[in-house]
Amino acid sequence: MNRFTKQILLIANWDWVIYNFRLPLARALENSGLKITLVCPPGDYTEELREQGFAWMPWHLERRSTQPWRELFSVVALYRLYRQLRPAAVHHFTIKPILYGSIAARAAKVPTVINNFTGLGYLFSQSQKATWLRKLILPLLHWALGRDGFHTAFQSRGDRDTLVDLGLIAKQETTVIPGTGVDLDRFHPPPPFLSQDWERKGGPRGDGEGAPPLVLMASRLLWDKGIAEYVEAARILHDEGLQARFWLAGAPDSGNLACVPEEKIAAWRQESRVEFLGHCADMPALMNQADIAVLPSYHEGVPLFLLEAAASGLPLVGTDIEGCRMVIEEGRNGFLVPKGDASALAAALKKMLADSDLRQRMGRESRQIAETNFSQEAILEQYLAMYRKLGVLGQLTASGDQTSVGC
Repeated sequence: MNRFTKQILLIANWDWVIYNFRLPLARALENSGLKITLVCPPGDYTEELREQGFAWMPWHLERRSTQPWRELFSVVALYRLYRQLRPAAVHHFTIKPILYGSIAARAAKVPTVINNFTGLGYLFSQSQKATWLRKLILPLLHWALGRDGFHTAFQSRGDRDTLVDLGLIAKQETTVIPGTGVDLDRFHPPPPFLSQDWERKGGPRGDGEGAPPLVLMASRLLWDKGIAEYVEAARILHDEGLQARFWLAGAPDSGNLACVPEEKIAAWRQESRVEFLGHCADMPALMNQADIAVLPSYHEGVPLFLLEAAASGLPLVGTDIEGCRMVIEEGRNGFLVPKGDASALAAALKKMLADSDLRQRMGRESRQIAETNFSQEAILEQYLAMYRKLGVLGQLTASGDQTSVGC
């Protein structure tokens, strides 16, 4: 029998999204006997997706565009692709693929549609433009999502309940899977951290005794990631004379409406309170230099940065939102602060920076939480279970081939 019994399309609005977050899922589905085709706009990571051995198809989409004729063109392009490939299922990630892909899949009569919200994001923020967009998009989502063969996945129960309460979907047609999981072999504390008799000397791990503690935030440079609050907290602590370094890893995302302008970033650089590192490819190495991980975001699914930091044995500080609460247990492995409150963020960091024993204890708890709740293998198995429930993925036979279930 042919190894691949069904073709599945994974669709995202950006090749970076698939490369950074969805390749483990694509590999797990492929290893289960499904033919995987990745669909996204061409970009810097397209060739790397191909080098991973997956088929890739271009989808022309402007992430920041709100011009109706361009958006309609993107819907039609997906419809034509679905009619051409005739997939057994399509799996959409983020809001534009979910909305446009659902419309296209309904028209093309795709048997199974999975819509994966990784957070409610900018659309549900408090900005005036987001309020206007909701008035336009929510009726379209209501029309597109509530169909036979459509299933919606969320990273948090709160996001799921929001859309259920709005009447956009039925609760029984949903699954909650907490994030993408974290590779515990790739992200881990430095070897001495695992020893019970090891004591941190107060400096960045690997930088030597006596160096000032290092605080790390990693995210795209978006206003709603809490970039301004992080810079302000660093400014407050610097003005108080506290000795610490503040790093921010990440690049601007011009395709996002919440992108911080380049001139603002340049002004922050001039202040020298925060060191802007830009894009960093080797995140495990970066984590192992840090003492504290911070994410003051306004909204999240389950933030991968916090998962990677927890697996790396770092104490955490994040905003008191559901996504961060899923990784940070207040007082156990970190602190939670009110959204948008730079003073509270500075106070939490000050408490942690002043106590190396507290950082070490919380770091050990972070690693335990990552191992218990967020291993990549366990999360991927939840995705495979969802595929089995929907009849897309069959049960393994004795020979290891997939049987056909629910077709």
